[in-house]
Amino acid sequence: MNKTLLIATHNRGKLHEYQQIFADLPLHVVSLDEIGVSWDVDESGQTFAENARLKAQAYCAATQLLTLADDSGLEVDALGGEPGVRSARYAGPNATATERNQLLLERLKHLPQGQRQARFRCVIALAQPNHAIRIVEGECLGEIAFAPRGRGGFGYDPLFFMPSYNCTMAQLCDAEKNRVSHRGRAAEGAKVLLAEIIRGV
Repeated sequence: MNKTLLIATHNRGKLHEYQQIFADLPLHVVSLDEIGVSWDVDESGQTFAENARLKAQAYCAATQLLTLADDSGLEVDALGGEPGVRSARYAGPNATATERNQLLLERLKHLPQGQRQARFRCVIALAQPNHAIRIVEGECLGEIAFAPRGRGGFGYDPLFFMPSYNCTMAQLCDAEKNRVSHRGRAAEGAKVLLAEIIRGV
């Protein structure tokens, strides 16, 4: 019987990415919604790592399930690292992804190509009952496009241009995104830890 892995998210796009990345592990990957958890942890940390740890610890304690929580976001050099840990709340707590993208474009509208460097960062925390929390990280470098491109992914993906691929993250197929994205890279590190947990190491 597969071990259950709780992904601490209500975001179906994020859940789908993790299900694909961990597809070859003997895990039953579920979201908060699937197990009836409707409440959210207050992401009061000042860093991605602090927020990931807060969520993993809280949901693991509440469910007694092996829990993966991440915190990720976009850091734009010209904005001093913003939106950073506020990526999901950049245009206000109830703003849509389109509204967040529009605000970002507005704040960068005077910057030419070559001055729009950015990175996606992701920190994953893995928690299991009666064990120390373990942390892995991943990042992906790129720049902010002048307009959204592509229909894949979610969040800021349509604005995140990767020169080495000559496309935005939203224009990548799922398999390629999972290989090169910040979340994909962090998840590969988490995959190693999950394999150890499954083996009982």
